[in-house]
Amino acid sequence: MSLEPLRSHDKILRTYTEPEVTSLLSELHERGRPFGILWGSAAVNGSTVDGRLLVDFGDTSVATLLNLLTLLRETGRPA
Repeated sequence: MSLEPLRSHDKILRTYTEPEVTSLLSELHERGRPFGILWGSAAVNGSTVDGRLLVDFGDTSVATLLNLLTLLRETGRPA
C-alpha cells in the first residue's frame, strides 16, 4: 500500500524528538545499505525550522527522511 508523501510543513513532524530521528537515521543506514544508499555522516544537526528538526545530509527536513524510509520499507527487502 502506497502512502501519500509527508510534506515538510505537516504538523506531525513537530513531535519528533532528536533521539527518535537518530533512530530513524539508523534504520535508513540499515535499509539503504543493500541499495548503495550510504549516508554515514547523516545526523540530527540540532537546528529547527518552525519547530521541525533538520537532518544533516543537505539540511533536509525529517519529512524527507521519513519519505525515503517509506520507499525503502515498501521495497519488501528485509533490513
